[in-house]
Amino acid sequence: MKKLSYTLIVVALLSITIFSSCKKEDPIIPHEHELITTLTYTLTPTGGGDVVELKFQDLDGEGGNAPVIITEPLAANTTYTGVITMLNELETPPHDIAGEVQGEAAMHQFFFIVEGGANAEISYSDEDINGNPLGLATSLETTGASTGTLTIVLRHEPKKPNDGTLTDAGGGSDIEVEFDISIQ
Repeated sequence: MKKLSYTLIVVALLSITIFSSCKKEDPIIPHEHELITTLTYTLTPTGGGDVVELKFQDLDGEGGNAPVIITEPLAANTTYTGVITMLNELETPPHDIAGEVQGEAAMHQFFFIVEGGANAEISYSDEDINGNPLGLATSLETTGASTGTLTIVLRHEPKKPNDGTLTDAGGGSDIEVEFDISIQ
């Protein structure tokens, strides 16, 4: 009888262990950032003139070959309408990342950091459903001739509203590109 009781206890404990280890749990799926191989910032002068493109292209993704960064000079004392497009060109046809960002606008924000003495100021021309800035559409205004850098950062899940800085916004960067700019 003792042997039967001992066997039942062992079987019961094994059963509990097996069934509890097979407990179904909700999977944790981390946010998977889209691969952005190409970012283009197209600037159209409001009064007419040459369209300017700032373009980042990294067709082999992170690592491997260095990205190609193309910048064209901006005209001094000019206001531009800016539009950002982003693609994953490793897919056929190329995947429109900007469309996804627009569709998830409340979870994204672009930041524009002008440094190094460049006489340019950028303001947002679009917003998310809550009235917070997005940055796919902008206005860029130049003053006198100068040089410097323009860094464009796309943040995923930033705090909104924020004070316009990356530190206050938090979140994770989907892409960060620095362009050397010249205002002539």
